[in-house]
Amino acid sequence: MLAAVYHGPNDLRVEQVPRPEPRPGEALVRVLSASICGTDLRILHGGHRKYPPGTVRIPGHEMVGLLEALDPAMPGLKIGQRVFVAPNIGCGHCKQCISGQNNRCANYEAIGVTFDGAFAEYVRIPVAGIQQGCLIPVNEQDDPAAQALIEPFACVVRGQNALRIQPGELVLVMGAGPIGMMHTKLAHLRGARRVIVSEPNPARLLQARAMGADRLVNPQNEDLASILREESNGDGADVIIVAAPNHQAQEDALKLAGIGGRINFFGGLPSGHTTINFDSNLVHYKELVVMATTACSTADCRQATDILNSGRIDLSDLVSLRFPLAQANEAFKAAETGQSLKVVLQP
Repeated sequence: MLAAVYHGPNDLRVEQVPRPEPRPGEALVRVLSASICGTDLRILHGGHRKYPPGTVRIPGHEMVGLLEALDPAMPGLKIGQRVFVAPNIGCGHCKQCISGQNNRCANYEAIGVTFDGAFAEYVRIPVAGIQQGCLIPVNEQDDPAAQALIEPFACVVRGQNALRIQPGELVLVMGAGPIGMMHTKLAHLRGARRVIVSEPNPARLLQARAMGADRLVNPQNEDLASILREESNGDGADVIIVAAPNHQAQEDALKLAGIGGRINFFGGLPSGHTTINFDSNLVHYKELVVMATTACSTADCRQATDILNSGRIDLSDLVSLRFPLAQANEAFKAAETGQSLKVVLQP
């Protein structure tokens, strides 16, 4: 089969490799769509701890495909069925796994991270993943490229579950990348009365308007604090989602939140530069709740899939470019420019 194989930093080779053969209890998925995310870019450049020197592996963890082979004893699934594959696999017995938070497992594994992944024609699904419910049916008639975005959307669902957005609240999303756009869509679905998107890139701001942002702010030439006061009758934002790895945005969020506001530092900061100036008194006197969420559990993936299957949210407008697998390196270059939202490989 054809696959895009990591051979070392900045060395991704599109080559023929043996098609994986599922062992007893495992499954085989024929990949329909697999999207490229920031983690994949970090892997490509040799910056992921699960890809130590000498690793040769197929990346790709955002995927949807058809069940090609399956243990007949698996209930609720059948050969030929279209499924989303939740990638994270916990150890199954630690405190986090037992509580359903397998994304927090200290010894986690993941398809496309520790196992060969979805930048290939076929991907083998380990027994532990199947036992933990990673094969999730999706609508046969929907766009598989959009369905491949369920994994990042599940991260967004997890973040907003923690924030508990209430109908009528004012939500500020800082950052208009793919994650910021998903937060905008979901905040509206949860009943936010206004979603304000702050983003310095004018092209991204235009995309945010098309995806439902009620007001756009370029913080480089507009006063975001004044606009928030205007939009909130002086109260500040009820909810702030910092959907970008930006130090200043995290610091500003403490000032922009209203009394009793909730803030999610959704985007992690670059390694080696992870400290911000944290004004503790703002948190204390405004009784702010400052939180963060990371990755997604399999339960989050199931909830995200339910939302997409319901038709209440459409992610297809986040798919900017589609490439055949043979052009994987060109796809990675396109993803690296930041000019597209999501770039998808279609084996």
